[in-house]
Formats: sequence, C-alpha cells, structure tokens
Amino acid sequence: MAETVAFASVATELWDVLVAVTPVGVAGMSFQDSERVRERFAARLGLPVAADEARVSAVRAELEAYFAGDLREFASPVDWRLTSRSQRRVLGLLHESVPFGKVVTYGDLANETGVPARGIGSIMGSNPIPIIVPCHRVVAGDGLGGFSGGDGVESKRWLLTHEGHLPLALF
Repeated sequence: MAETVAFASVATELWDVLVAVTPVGVAGMSFQDSERVRERFAARLGLPVAADEARVSAVRAELEAYFAGDLREFASPVDWRLTSRSQRRVLGLLHESVPFGKVVTYGDLANETGVPARGIGSIMGSNPIPIIVPCHRVVAGDGLGGFSGGDGVESKRWLLTHEGHLPLALF
C-alpha cells in the first residue's frame, strides 16, 4: 500500500487551520484551508491524498482542545520530512523545550544551536508545522519580532495572548 497524506481542518475564531498528516505524523499545517493549499502540501510531500479519518482524528481533537484553551502540550507525532537538517535542529529544539505560555528569543535559539539569529528568523518563517512546532513562541529581544503565519504579527500576538504570555489587550 502506498504512503499517503490525509488532511483535516479545524475551524477557530480566526482561521480554518489545516493539518497534513502522513503515517509518520503531522507534516504540515496552514492558517488557511483551501484546495490549493492541500495540493501544495501533497506536491511538496510527493504523496497522494487519502481520506483517513482515523489518522487525522487525534490531531484534530488536540487542535480543537488547544484553541478551546484545554490543551497545553501536543502529543501528536511530528513528521519532519519537509525540513532541512538545520531546520530540524532548530525547530526540534523549539518543539521539545519551549512549553505553552513561555517564549525564547531568536538570540537564545541562535546560542543554543549555533545558527545565526538571522537564520533563526528564516527558519521560523519557513516552519511547515506552526502551532504544534511553536514558532510563535520565538520573540525578539526587544519585542514580538515577526511572524509569517495567519495575519502576521497580529496572529502571533493572538497566540501568545491565548497561551497567557501576553495580557489581554484593552480596547
């Protein structure tokens, strides 16, 4: 039987989060769900698409619980195949060591991995598995820093507020 990718979508108050799951684990996520995004993931993975509710149900449930405020740590396995060796080193460290509600600076990750801080920013911007591999938890030494997911920095601010790292904004 050929290896495949299965997709699930989770409606949140801001986005329809798409998750791409291989037999190994979560290989990709997007802050939008569309046929075009699904086709791009399937092409990048080089895998045919299959409907496989059993494969995606656990990660869908985790994402729903995360956005409901009931989950602090993802248990779903990660499939790193869309990352390079240096991305895997940096993103793997982030995934393993920066928990819900905490942040790390670009400089801290640079010091830990030996990758220059500018390279850390590029790796965060190309993270194929945002939220589960929490690139939103990487901040600048003097502020939030950038974010390429969803609506940009506002999405990062929303995620960090959701996790309790930033106070609720007063309007």
